Order: sequence, then C-alpha cells, then structure tokens
Amino acid sequence: MGRMIFIFLICAWCLPGPVPAGAEPDFTDLRRAMAVRQIKDRGIRDKTVLAAMETVPRHEFVPRDKRSSAYRDRPLPIGFGQTISQPYIVALMTELLGVDENSRVLEVGTGSGYQAAVLAEIAASVYSVEIVRPLHDRATGTLKALGYDNVVTTHADGYHGWEKHGPYDAIIVTCASEFIPPPLIAQLKPGGRMCIPVGPPFKVQHLVLIEKGKEGKLTTRIIASVRFVPLVRGGN
Repeated sequence: MGRMIFIFLICAWCLPGPVPAGAEPDFTDLRRAMAVRQIKDRGIRDKTVLAAMETVPRHEFVPRDKRSSAYRDRPLPIGFGQTISQPYIVALMTELLGVDENSRVLEVGTGSGYQAAVLAEIAASVYSVEIVRPLHDRATGTLKALGYDNVVTTHADGYHGWEKHGPYDAIIVTCASEFIPPPLIAQLKPGGRMCIPVGPPFKVQHLVLIEKGKEGKLTTRIIASVRFVPLVRGGN
C-alpha cells in the first residue's frame, strides 16, 4: 500500500530560524539541515541522492523573494501556476529512478530546473522538456550559470518526450497526468524506470513507479499519494 505524503505540511523542526533584518541566511547550513532532517531522517538512503540534495543550491532556483524559504519542507511558487517541488519529493523520485553515473535521463517539466540539477549531480546526462517558455528560458539560464553542462533543455510539449535523445535509462515526470503518456513508455529503455504522478488535476494523485523489463514487459507500483500541478499541453 502506498504511503500518504502531505506535501504542504510544514514541520516546525524543518524550518530555518529567524533571520535578522537585512541579513542573508546561511544557505549552506540550511541545506545541510534539509538533507538530514527532511530527507535522510525520513528514509532516503541512497548516498548519491543525499549528496546531491546537500550540494544543489535550491535557493538559486526560486524567486528572489522566496529565498529565505528555499530550504523549508514545502513546494514554492515559481510563477505561471507552477511550483518547485518539496525537497523530500525531489529526493524520493530521484532515488526511485535508481540512476548512476552512466544514466541518460529524460525529465518532463523542467520548471525551475532544480530537479534537473539534482539528477545532473548523479547521471551522465539529463534531457529536460518545458512547455512554458518563460520557465524554460529562466531554468536554462540558471542551470548554465551554475555549470550544469550535462543538462540539455528544450521548449516543447513534454507529453511527446524527446525522442531524438532516447531511449532513456530513466524518465521522470514532474507534473500530474491523468494517464501514462504512451510516447514516454516507448522512449524508456528495457530495464529502465519511470516515475510519474498519475491522477486528476488539482486533486490527490498517485506517485507511480514503472519498470520496463528486458523483454519490454511493464510493471507498476504505487509509491505514495501526492499532489502535483497538472501536465500542460499545447503551446504556451
């Protein structure tokens, strides 16, 4: 049975302490505390995932007026009706994919670019698709500025994946779809894994792990109940 994850719950021990007026918080300490309290202490065991979560500067991927909240245990708005996911969910989905230094990963929904950066700390290459042009442009700039040269982005409808660079060892979808897009299944390598929230928009969805066997047989497993913004289709 899947676990229920309340992605908007904020635990008091997960929050940074008060920051003096005019002072910038110590993001390194906040990030280290996040990696331990919100992620390791909640069951994430993959050392490469923990290291990535402690390395990637989440505050660089949120709007400037949200930086003081960057390491809280919650999603944050990034504009255009989209959010940067809760850190625990980012770590959980990354661990479920089982990527390593040889992996080629497809991400559907670049958003802020944060999930792509976490994956890029572990995988050989990350190909990320974003349909909202301003988010694509901003995330691409942030990723380049931070030196993530192994992330390649494009402005397109993620429902169709990115066939040019496939097949992929892992596929992650960071927005909810009412069903699993067939083009993504086709672009997943035999032996690969896909993690996707499945369910109706703006309601509770299921975080689903899909594994494709060596002969192409699919197995699915419900991991948790979550709430993601919906997969956007068409031109934007």
